Formats: sequence, C-alpha cells, structure tokens
Amino acid sequence: MQLSLRQEWVDERLAFNKMASYKNYNINSITLTEQERLWKPDLFFRNEKEGHFHKIIMPNVLLRINGDGAVLYSIRISLVLACPMDLKYYPLDKQNCTIEMASYGYLDDDLKFIWKEKNPVQINQPLTLPRFTLETFGTAFCTSRTATGAYSCLRVDLIFKREFSYYLIQIYIPCCMLVIVSWVSFWLDPNAIPARVSLGVTTLLTMATQISGINASLPPVSYTKAIDVWTGVCLTFVFGALLEFALVNYASRSDAHARMQQARQEEELRARELEFQQRQQLAAAAALAQHQQRNHHHHAQYATYGANQAQVSPARLYWAKCSSLISHPPSLAPNPFIHLRLLRWR
Repeated sequence: MQLSLRQEWVDERLAFNKMASYKNYNINSITLTEQERLWKPDLFFRNEKEGHFHKIIMPNVLLRINGDGAVLYSIRISLVLACPMDLKYYPLDKQNCTIEMASYGYLDDDLKFIWKEKNPVQINQPLTLPRFTLETFGTAFCTSRTATGAYSCLRVDLIFKREFSYYLIQIYIPCCMLVIVSWVSFWLDPNAIPARVSLGVTTLLTMATQISGINASLPPVSYTKAIDVWTGVCLTFVFGALLEFALVNYASRSDAHARMQQARQEEELRARELEFQQRQQLAAAAALAQHQQRNHHHHAQYATYGANQAQVSPARLYWAKCSSLISHPPSLAPNPFIHLRLLRWR
C-alpha cells in the first residue's frame, strides 16, 4: 500500500515568532531541506514486511516549522504489511487488516502518540481493489508492552469485504454446470456403458482439477473453508452419479440373470409338461388301440358264435331245454326266455 504519513508536534525550541529579528519579516512558517539536523519521533510500523521511500524526482518529504514551534513532518512511503486472514468463510469472508505504528525507543512516559481529533485517517475516493471492497475503517490505541517497557502505539483497522461476483463466475457457476452435466447420465440408456462411463469419469476429473486450481490460489490452512464444503458437495454429487451408474448396471445385470434363470426354468417346466402330455397321449392311444383290438376280437367271437348257432338242430335245442328243466325244478327254474338268452350268450 502507498500512504502519506503526517506527524505533528510542538518543539518550543524552534518557536521564532517571539524573536525580535523575525518580527519585521512577517514569516509564518519555514520549510527545511535538511531534515537530519532536526529531532523527529522514532516511529516504525510493527507489521511491516517491506517498505521504501519515494525519491523521484526529489525526495517526497516535507518538514515545516511554524512560528509557535509546531512542526509538520510529512513523508510518502510504500509498504507491504502483514495481514493475517481468517479464511473459514472464504469467499464470503471479511478481513480485518491493521496498520500498527509505535515508538521504537522512547517509552510511553517520554513519547505518546495520539490521533488527530478530526479526520485522522483520510482515504482517496474511489478506492479500487482487485477483489476487495473497503467496507469501513477505524482508529484505536495499542500500547505495545515488551520486556523493556511500554511503548505508545496507534492502530488503523481496515475492514475489507471480498467481492463475490468473481468467484460466482469462476467457481460456483462452473461447479453447478459440472454437476448438471453429470446428471445427464441419468437419462441415458443403462446399456450405453461407454457413454455413461466416459461422461462420469470426465466430470469427476474436471471437478478434481477445479478443486486443485482453487486450492492452488490459497495458502494452506489447517481448517475447513466454506469453499471446501461447496466443492466437496459438488464432488460428492458427481461421484454419486458415477456410483449410481455402477449400481444400476449391477442391478440390471442381476435382473437379466434372474430373468434368464426364470425363463430357463419356465422352458424346462413347459418341456416337462409337453413330455407328460405326449406320454398321456401315447398311453391313451395305446389304451384305445387295445380297446379296439378287444372289440375286434369280441366281434370276431360273436360272428363265430352266430355261425355255430345257425348250424344247431331244433332237436338239440329241445334237449338242452329239457335238461335245464330237469336240473332246475319248476319253482326254482329261471325264466325260460332268460335261460335261452343266457344260453345263446354263452
């Protein structure tokens, strides 16, 4: 950051408005070019990492002495300050960066820094930063206590809010698109194995590359960030889509195997039923043929008996009748007509 540091103090030894030699010149202030001969506070920046003065074209330093001994010391410097960040809510976070200024060698009893009453901190407007917006700022006192004593200290608190639009375009929308693309596999045919596998693996690798790019731009921290939760959920959805295909493929192959076994069992059952029906038909045909053969044999016997009956004489028939009457008394004799019928049947 680049800033102009202004310090004011009163050194009564430098008051010249009461000197008789300066009353006739009507001089209100004097600007010095040799600042090394004048006492200045030993201020330093506690959280400074790098810094330098500006010397183009001339050194950017102003040292002005007023008639009452008030000294104004202004210098233009560029600093690189340490700002510890809390990235738990990244990229929806706010960071508090401080500028701490303290005395290096004078104790608090010898030298005390105080803020100006009106507008102690002035910021050029508009202040533009690549990824942050200065939300607010404030001043405070921070007495530095070390083993050598207590030293006066001033602090400027700068509250920066991170711009979300950049991360929305670069991180959130691409992650959402990758998740939606991975869901396209749900509408593909389960038998289209190459298409679904290539789509799932491609989205998974792309999501992993996106996560690696995000973490490469951040310092490694030991806690979980908000962006880690987001990318982790997106990666879980993408991996779940690929796992869903594996489960669906396994279930479809299991169902197909079960259907094949069921079809095979039904085919065996139909073959057994057909074989049983054929056996029944053969048995029925054999029984019918046997029955027809018996009927044919009976018809042949009936024909032979009829021919024999036609050759029997009436006398023989009369003798058979008389023999029947003798063997059976009249009271016990059967009906002659029935007897003749039976005799004829026999």
